[in-house]
Amino acid sequence: MYERGKKVPANLPPEYFEVEKTLRQAKTPEEKITIMEKLLSIIPRHKGTEKLVALYRSKISKLKEEIERRPAARKSQLFKIDKSGAGQVIVIGPPNAGKSSLIKALTRAEVEVTDFPFATRIAAPFMMPYENIKIQLIDTPPITADYLESWLTEMIKMAEAVLLVIDASSPEAAENLEVIINRLKDKKVELVSEETIIPPDRYPFLKKSLLVLNKIDQTEAEKTIEELDILFNLPLQKILVSTRTAEGLEELRRRIYNLLQIVRVYSKVPGKKPDYESPFVLKKGSNIRDLAKQVHKDFAEKLNYARVWNKQGVISGLRVTHDYVLNDEDIVELHL
Repeated sequence: MYERGKKVPANLPPEYFEVEKTLRQAKTPEEKITIMEKLLSIIPRHKGTEKLVALYRSKISKLKEEIERRPAARKSQLFKIDKSGAGQVIVIGPPNAGKSSLIKALTRAEVEVTDFPFATRIAAPFMMPYENIKIQLIDTPPITADYLESWLTEMIKMAEAVLLVIDASSPEAAENLEVIINRLKDKKVELVSEETIIPPDRYPFLKKSLLVLNKIDQTEAEKTIEELDILFNLPLQKILVSTRTAEGLEELRRRIYNLLQIVRVYSKVPGKKPDYESPFVLKKGSNIRDLAKQVHKDFAEKLNYARVWNKQGVISGLRVTHDYVLNDEDIVELHL
């Protein structure tokens, strides 16, 4: 940050120079702000550093003004992602929480993963396999105290569920968690547990969510997790994972499926075996009539009755009415 010939303030710790290197590679205003704020937290406060601190604060102020002046015209077309698969789950978190590496581990897709903040600049969809279905995960730019794109808020509102990823090894984990929850609340969005009953008119603003504590294989994680338990009385269920060791990943896949509150239903043609490869996916609480509508728009009107088999084997070919509520992995034979 200082020109040649100018004296560098004394007593700057080695960590300052490591973080300052990343500033040279930062491209966007958001990246630069995050790194400068990190530098300000590292710089010791004494007379020799006053000018350096003032310089960073001035640059941060100018960068924030630059962000505010951005045109918003192209946002809706650039960041609108059509839903695909059995459900859309948006993955959010602070810089370097490991969102991209988590998505890469869950989807086995080629996702850009770096050690630098703000490597993810736009939203990107990836498909996570879960048994015989796929669930869409959306990677997103990080959220900080100074950075939350308006389009990201809208994407969160439209998604079926949210994964909030926090670096469990970071000493700033509690602060990052509080910042994200408060930034979303400022936008009228609240993260709630999977058991929460959401009224239809509140659906865009109350989002069923999981708190994913990542990097639990690192030594600092245990202490941070204890601190989070003490400091936060969150309604969110948390799950501990490590993308490096794969600990917790299979459990996370199952929890994501449960978070969506959906059921898989296998169709069966009379006299033939069920189709287990391409289940119909419906919301929990759906009935035979809802399934018929998915099969074909005319089926619901012409449907006479249905026969149902369940995966436990307790129900075997039971004749049911249109109002029969479906369970996960029911086998259904529709009769016109």
